[in-house]
Amino acid sequence: MADDSVSASRGIDAPAGAVFAVLTDPVRHATIDGTGWVSESLGDEPLIASGQIFRMTMYHPNHPKGNYEMANRVEVFDPPRAISWRPGYDADDGGLAFGGWTWLYDLAQTTVTLTYDWSEVPDPIRERIGFPPFPPEHLANSLAHLAELVAG
Repeated sequence: MADDSVSASRGIDAPAGAVFAVLTDPVRHATIDGTGWVSESLGDEPLIASGQIFRMTMYHPNHPKGNYEMANRVEVFDPPRAISWRPGYDADDGGLAFGGWTWLYDLAQTTVTLTYDWSEVPDPIRERIGFPPFPPEHLANSLAHLAELVAG
């Protein structure tokens, strides 16, 4: 494991296109999530391109509000090989701000690798949150949930 990221891989007995289709459906992200923090999608539009923004409601007991909203920006969109997004939030200036972490699903034939990378997180945020903010097995949980969704 690198100092600024954590990854997990799993073989999924399905075509990469079928796995990619599940990952591009934000409505299914709460079911995939291995941390249990994603509550629901705030839209049902499929992910179709880099730069696209999709929103999720979240819950974390250590968040100041408990329940909160994330505005995720698709960074990598390479069907059916890879998809990533950078979680962000509504900034006070009316734009979006990003904390510096990303989620990347890399689909190599039938092996899916999920990477959580926080290499761009500024030191003050690292000190406040602590990274990764969950045990590494949550990535394996997410991949298990993804495999179930694809099979089902």
